[in-house]
Amino acid sequence: MSKVLVSDPIDQVGIDILSQVAQVDIKTGLPPEELVRIIPEYDALMIRSGTRVTQAIIDAGTQLKIIGRAGVGVDNVDVPAATKRGIVVVNSPEGNTIAAAEHAIAMMLSLSRHIPDANQSVKSGKWDRKSFTGSEVYKKTLGVVGLGKIGSHVATVAKAMGMKLIAYDPFISVERADQMGCRLVELDLLFQQADYITLHLPKTPETTHLINRSSLAKMKPTTKIINCARGGIIDEAALAEAIASGKIGGAALDVFENEPLGESPLLSIGQNLVLTPHLGASTAEAQVNVAIDVAEQIRDVLLGLPARSAVNIPGLSPDVMEKFKPYMQLAETLGKLVAQLVGGRIESLTIRLQGELATNTSQPLVIAALKGLLSQALQERVNYVNAAIEAKTRGIHVIETRDAAIRDYSGSLQLSAKGSLGEHSVNGALLGDGEIRITSIDDFPINVPPSPYMLFTLHRDMPGIIGTIGSLLGNFNVNIASMQVGRKIVRGDAVMALSLDDPLPEGIVAEIAKVQGIRDAYTVTL
Repeated sequence: MSKVLVSDPIDQVGIDILSQVAQVDIKTGLPPEELVRIIPEYDALMIRSGTRVTQAIIDAGTQLKIIGRAGVGVDNVDVPAATKRGIVVVNSPEGNTIAAAEHAIAMMLSLSRHIPDANQSVKSGKWDRKSFTGSEVYKKTLGVVGLGKIGSHVATVAKAMGMKLIAYDPFISVERADQMGCRLVELDLLFQQADYITLHLPKTPETTHLINRSSLAKMKPTTKIINCARGGIIDEAALAEAIASGKIGGAALDVFENEPLGESPLLSIGQNLVLTPHLGASTAEAQVNVAIDVAEQIRDVLLGLPARSAVNIPGLSPDVMEKFKPYMQLAETLGKLVAQLVGGRIESLTIRLQGELATNTSQPLVIAALKGLLSQALQERVNYVNAAIEAKTRGIHVIETRDAAIRDYSGSLQLSAKGSLGEHSVNGALLGDGEIRITSIDDFPINVPPSPYMLFTLHRDMPGIIGTIGSLLGNFNVNIASMQVGRKIVRGDAVMALSLDDPLPEGIVAEIAKVQGIRDAYTVTL
């Protein structure tokens, strides 16, 4: 009989599901060395946020088939180590959707009607109605930043409450937004028009301090901000200053840059600010939902069935995985590349299988390409299981084509993406040793390996361009690891691909764009 170790507190309903197919041992609060000692006897491990599943634990888990995290994130699991060992890692990406959405609505209403302050006033023996005159949300404009599952549910509830909806999400189609009753706008316009702003997006380098002094200055003096997404999206010092000075109407925050909150300028704000200690997923129902979701997936994997919310590479037999893994890495890399070249909202993706790949199954490569395409927007929330679903949700039209003719490489891939800001295509192939090569950008031939930091330019093929760009990067202390130029005709247009040792500092792309002969410049992180 299979054995499952539950190392964090899990709702009993999850234990009951696991007990149908396995012996379940509940041992919470184990020190890492003890977990390493006992994990070899278990087929599955179920955790929440308390247990850190390190490579040492994974290496010791010689019988492990699956690690289940009863929650959304898997940042406490070494997913690459698990994948290398063939261990499926699953989570519950939708288990707390309703809880988080409802908390955002509750925070908005609490802020609008001064409920926390009024409650405290009455409990202190006062009956001060005049100090707590609130505002209605009816017919007010709600700006939803991020129309994923949680943001979409908030929008649905807000619409039912009679609110007007505008939204910013560069990765969702206009048609999908219209279905939810949201008018898509640019972020600056949302800041200017919204009476309430609710944030529903991951924390990334692009979204860190998205709400800052500059964006706060664009808002109405009555605007109220709600953040039940991730700490760090808001510059908390700037927010405290804006509330205290009356630049905005207030804020309601459930997440913070540092948790527990500790010392913070927010604590000096006496009114128009509601703070809760990261309670978005803290409902009895959400805890039950994630326990059921993950327990069912562990049960299914132990019975030889696929998991529905794996975050690594589920559902592929070892022989198929061995065959396609290098090309899946190629497809995901090209997806990341073309998404960043296109920028903004992706409307369609055409995947062309060329050479020997044209005669094979396409599903693993399509999923890998979509995972790469969506990774900039969704970060850890997109995986090989949900990539196709997420693409469909965002209205991305996926087209597959095949070309069996063998040219420079026995098998290669071409991804062409069309979006709100333009259209680009990239080609890639594998060398004999399995090394990935980017072989063309917009039909300009190149041959470069992907690197973590890259710069691509479209420019006129003329003397001095390469030297000027090199000197400019040097002035910003950016080291060039390699450089290659692709062109179709002499003195025509050309593409330059640079692999960099360092990320590009802010503002350098604007300087590059000013160089004579440069038509476009794109920074890419792979």
